[in-house]
This record gives sequence, C-alpha cells and structure tokens, in this order.
Amino acid sequence: MESNKKIVVLGAGESGVGAAYLAQQQGYEVFVSDFGGITDNYKEQLQGWNIRFEENQHTEAEILKAVEVIKSPGIPDKAPIIKKIKEKAIPIISEIEFAGRYTNAKIIGITGSNGKTTTSSLTYHILKNAGLNVGLAGNIGKSFAYQVATEKFDLYVLEISSFMLDDMFSFKVDIAVLLNITPDHLDRYDYKLENYAASKFRISQNQTAGDYFIYCADDPETIKGMVGRSFAAQQLPFSIEKKIEQGAYLEQDNIVINIHQQHFQMSIHELALQGKHNIYNSMASGIVAKVLELRNPSMRESMGNFKSIEHRLESVAVISGISFINDSKATNVNSTWYALESMTSDVVLILGGVDKGNDYGMLKDLVRQKVKAIVCLGKDNRRIHDAFEDVVEIIVNTYSAQEAATVSYHLATKGDTVLLSPACASFDLFKNYEDRGRQFKQAVKEL
Repeated sequence: MESNKKIVVLGAGESGVGAAYLAQQQGYEVFVSDFGGITDNYKEQLQGWNIRFEENQHTEAEILKAVEVIKSPGIPDKAPIIKKIKEKAIPIISEIEFAGRYTNAKIIGITGSNGKTTTSSLTYHILKNAGLNVGLAGNIGKSFAYQVATEKFDLYVLEISSFMLDDMFSFKVDIAVLLNITPDHLDRYDYKLENYAASKFRISQNQTAGDYFIYCADDPETIKGMVGRSFAAQQLPFSIEKKIEQGAYLEQDNIVINIHQQHFQMSIHELALQGKHNIYNSMASGIVAKVLELRNPSMRESMGNFKSIEHRLESVAVISGISFINDSKATNVNSTWYALESMTSDVVLILGGVDKGNDYGMLKDLVRQKVKAIVCLGKDNRRIHDAFEDVVEIIVNTYSAQEAATVSYHLATKGDTVLLSPACASFDLFKNYEDRGRQFKQAVKEL
C-alpha cells in the first residue's frame, strides 16, 4: 500500500476509532474528524496510535483530499460535509465494508427492526459454547474493524443496522438473518417504509448459491419486500403460524428446525428467553447453528442457559411486591409493544424521550388491557398525552430517572410491574439508552 493514500474517518465513536486503527495498520495515512466532541477514552486511543484527529469541526480542505471516507452510521446523508464529499465523487463506505476487505472469516449478519441485539448475542453464545472460534461485533461490543486488526476469528456474528447497510456495497454476508421490518428511523428514509425496507434487504446483496438467507415468514413487510426481489442464497424461513419444510416452525410448543438432513427440536418452555418475540429470536439463532451443523445437545444447553442482555427486559428489583423492569433499549414503538405483550401483571409504564415520528396507535390495545398509569420521561411529552389520554386515566410528566422511578413506585401497588420501555431515543435527557437504563436502575436501588 502506498503511504500517500489518505483515508478520512468521520465520527470518532467505537466504529470510527476501530476503522482508523485498521486503516493505519493497512498502510494508509489516516485522519479522523468528528463534528462533536470526542470522549476521553477514544481520544487517548487515537493519541496512543499517533493517529491525527480533530473534534467539534470538519476541516474541508483536509477531508476532501481523501481517496475514501469511512462514515459513522450516525451521520445522515443530508449533513453538509457528506454532500460535499459526494460532489467530489469520493467513495463513502461504512466501517463494516472497510473491515470486510481484510478478513476471510465467515460472516453471520443479523438485521431487523427489533430483536437484533438479542439474536446476535444468543447466536454468539450458541457458537462460542460449541467451541467455535467466533467474534461478536457490529452494533455491539468492540468494533468489527478493531477485531479484524487485532484478532484471528474464523467467523463473526455481526449485528447490522440499516444505517450500516446503507454504506455497504461489496460486503458479503455468508449467513444473512432478517428478523422483521417495522417502522423505525423513518426520519432518515424520507418517511417511506419501502426505503427503509430496501435498506434492510441489502443484507442479502452479493450473496451466492452457497449462502443462506434466513427470514421471518410471518412478517408482512418482509414478505411484501421479497416480492419482485431475487435471492441467490438458499432461503430458510421461520414461522410460528405455519409448518415450514426447510427452516423452523412451531409444533405443539416445540421449536422444530429442518435443514437438509439436519433436524432439531426443543420445547419453548425450556428456552432461556420467554415471550412470543423471543421464540422468533431463538428460531433464527437455532437455524444459524444448524446451518453450521452444530450438535443438538450443545444447542439445547446454550438456548436454555442464555442470560438476557442489559437494558432489554432486565429485572432490576422487587420492592414491596412491585417488580421493576429496565427495557431502556426499547427505542421504538415496536420494542415497547413486545415488552407489553410479554407482561402478565398490571403495568405502570415509563414512556418518552426523543420521538422519531412514532405511531403510538399500535400500542393502544395493549395499553388499554395492561397499563394503569403512564409516567412520561422526556422533555416534550405532548404526543404521548395526545395518544393515550382517552385510554389511561393517569399520565404524569417527569424529567429525570430518579423522579420517574419515585413517581412510578407511588402509582404502583403490590403485584404490579413498573416497566421502563420508553419507545423513544434517549438523548434529550441522557447520553444514550444505556445511560438512561443505568440511571433508572440506580434510582430503583435508592427507593
């Protein structure tokens, strides 16, 4: 690689810093530019590697000299600097696309509006426990680029968002999983669901006849999106509504997986993850495991002992007979729908934050059945009031995790559940959904 080749990385978060390190390792001259501030830990890493960077600005003269730009998934196409880079016809790619060039590992890519993190974590758990040399990356953990630079994994489980897929062109996934497509992030897709769906289907681009495409046969938007698209990969659907020849289905409370001569069966009551949506997540992970020809006893053990991830329907405490659950990772309405659907008691629901054009209508029936009070946690709660004032008698505004926990505790009675499942992004009052979840857990412990 000639050292005069310059790569610019936009955004100095986990993916950007990892990409910068890999680019430097591959002999590129690297410059990192972040329009906001860079956190101390990432700054120290860049300094330690002698990688040049800037924060709180984009120096155009410097950026427009790049042969290629690696963009953080969080930067929208309408950002002024992106428009300028495109005018100069400099290629813009994602960190995943870049890292994919430097590994021969087998790739399992998991996308979908809901269940990505759970399914990626579960799949990784099953593979690792079976003794495979596997890494977990993408939207989760250490960046893919950093792991490609520092590890020698035989295969990777990647959690891939639609924003990452938008900037992926020649990257190929050997086993692709599309869990579902529901309205989310529509603000980035001209408020058109079909644009967002098209993004998700990029997971199957570049696949060949030796690859696999795993999808939910019960998801109407997925089925709609498959019409008129061609898939080179072998298709393995999963369903809880009908019998599937090749793929997974439900038979008398048992998950059944059939792939070529591979057969697997397990009772849904033995799964570590409970709730209807988790049957789908477990089926998707199970199909991946069977494609890789893992042994049934090992799979059953892993699918039965998996520990749920932090901030996803995480039990925090039981105080005076009231259960507190942290589902801060529910940043869209669909996630909150799943959370409510799995509740078996009366609920005090904590909702709110930055609303991405949410349609709260889909929650109304479940809220009517299960929710006795709504506690809003956000700067602007008008749309929540408008959506639910006819359905729920008590709707209260709060402006901190501590206030929300205290108010919820007073509204709940013995046997109830206080559920933090906000259906919104968190950055009006918090750094991110993890920060929101941790502050909530801390507040519950102080009750």
